[in-house]
Amino acid sequence: MFDKILIANRGEIACRVIKTARQMGIATVAVHSEADRDALHVQLADQAVHIGPAPSAESYLVIERIVQACKDTGAQAVHPGYGFLSENSAFAQALAAEGIAFIGPNVRAIEAMGDKITSKKLAEAADVSTIPGFTGVIADAEHAVRVASEIGYPVMLKASAGGGGKGMRVARDDAECRDGFERASNEARSSFGDDRVFLEKFIDEPRHIEIQIMADQHGNVLYLGERECSLQRRHQKVIEEAPSPFIDPATREAMGEQAVALARAVDYQSAGTVEFIVDQNRNFYFLEMNTRLQVEHPVTELVTGLDLVELMIRVAAGERLPLSQDRVQLRGWAVESRIYAEDPFRNFLPSIGRLVRYLPPPEGHGVRVDTGVYEGGEVSMYYDPMIAKLITYGRTRDEAIERMRGALDRYYIRGVSHNIAFLSALMVHPRFVDGRMSTNLIGDEYPDGFRPADAPHDAPERVVAIAAAVNRRYRDRSAQISGQMQGHERRVRDDWVVLMDGRHYPVTVRPATGGYDVEFGGAAYAVRTDWQFGQPLLEGTFNGESLCLQVERTDIWYRLIHGGTQVDVMVLTPKVAELYQHMPEKQPPDQSKYLLSPMPGLLVKVAVEPGQDVKAGEELAVVEAMKMENTLRAERDGVVSAVLAAVGSSLAVDDRILEFE
Repeated sequence: MFDKILIANRGEIACRVIKTARQMGIATVAVHSEADRDALHVQLADQAVHIGPAPSAESYLVIERIVQACKDTGAQAVHPGYGFLSENSAFAQALAAEGIAFIGPNVRAIEAMGDKITSKKLAEAADVSTIPGFTGVIADAEHAVRVASEIGYPVMLKASAGGGGKGMRVARDDAECRDGFERASNEARSSFGDDRVFLEKFIDEPRHIEIQIMADQHGNVLYLGERECSLQRRHQKVIEEAPSPFIDPATREAMGEQAVALARAVDYQSAGTVEFIVDQNRNFYFLEMNTRLQVEHPVTELVTGLDLVELMIRVAAGERLPLSQDRVQLRGWAVESRIYAEDPFRNFLPSIGRLVRYLPPPEGHGVRVDTGVYEGGEVSMYYDPMIAKLITYGRTRDEAIERMRGALDRYYIRGVSHNIAFLSALMVHPRFVDGRMSTNLIGDEYPDGFRPADAPHDAPERVVAIAAAVNRRYRDRSAQISGQMQGHERRVRDDWVVLMDGRHYPVTVRPATGGYDVEFGGAAYAVRTDWQFGQPLLEGTFNGESLCLQVERTDIWYRLIHGGTQVDVMVLTPKVAELYQHMPEKQPPDQSKYLLSPMPGLLVKVAVEPGQDVKAGEELAVVEAMKMENTLRAERDGVVSAVLAAVGSSLAVDDRILEFE
């Protein structure tokens, strides 16, 4: 067994590998860029090596620096995590040349499976079901259109070296095919240094289901069940679960056996994932093979009881797998939510900045948090905006989902925008709850993006009652301040008015044992809690039902967050509430004549010039953020009067790019 390993990655996956290595008694070495000097994985490792500036192309992707870090620290093996160099055969070769073990598959498997065109040909040769398509390299946009016309729309344009949803576009006509080819090849070039694109038939209403495999150096290959990964947005997975609510035992066995056959075809070793597209009749087709640890590996770990990182390390050290296929059993259910620094109400634009407050839910009792951040740390513009992976386990799928809902309520993040409201909405969506999913679910259910009205809303009486109880606790505390003038002490009244969403709710609030009794609208509500001001989470019961809310007070407003919904309320005396109706509202400045940057990023293209007429839907500019190109289009017809930002400029949110007449 190794004495010391180096983790050639960052963020939550680096922390995850360090955790298992520590349990195995193996010393760890972290590598970091300038931007990650104070990152959590650097703090957790036994040693840390600086490998370059913030951009990953100058640090985490520089093979020579990783190899030199191994030589300088005496690391005997390297775990690549996912992304970066994890599927780079040149990296594995460079390590082998120095006698350093690669905690992953052999070079042949990486090269064969890392190239989607080659892997599809190998899958066909191994009698693995494949999707109809053109496996050659598409030369240009017109070539893509000709091939798509032969196969028939819709088609999927995919970067040969792609992954993580980058370099992928669905096209349903010639215009989309031309644009999709340009975007896919550009993203592939900037993300992977390889702009080759291929094309295949796109299956409507598909499920994305993958098989986890594990193989050792002695010819043993296992499949460890499947993961349901159909909940995706822009080809990026959002929620995963194991097992799949759609797959029956016979289909699971057939998919598993094909995954094993493909692995044997390339003499595979270590952890890997064979991804399939599955139609509504449970016909499945090979999509690609990821020759690395997957982001969503924790759900498999929870239902199998296996530590996949530990198995990877042991296999790399030459050990045999400790079990056979007949001993692989799936118990219970696990669900994973990817928590990102992004604003779901602004088309999921990435958010960067400092985590002013960061309180993940307590681990244990079926809750697991894999994270690479901490309170006071920063979410950088240079890397993937993932904050954490939240995983819950239950004896049944319903129990796992219920625990996820509660854990999301308890996840307290301030300083950056995050997608918890969106995740909470998915957790209660009927199609998810019933297991009626496809990769189109999010696009179908939120065609115009995710909006505040789409968030799961509490019943008004719950919010009103809790806001009234919170206000009463604040008033009771204020009444206890010492030094009050005799005869003029503050007295707390029972009648108040709660203002929420433009409506007035007259309430009566009285102290009760363990909390307050609230009456309004002819009904009584029991709010029981020991919450005190300054505590970010209010835990207690509402009419005997347990609940957890996030509570903040800003000026005269109370902000309540529950189930992903944020509600701002005021609680006033009846007289003040009457007067408040006459207060004027301050209108925001008019920005309608400007094209504003919706995200922090790099302006890589301005497609118009002053004096040019533009039509609704026409491309105006392209902003690159988090390695993705985002096309900004005209919302209506107009005339460009000025270009306010130059190509190559770094933009902040709401920076002006164009002005219209």
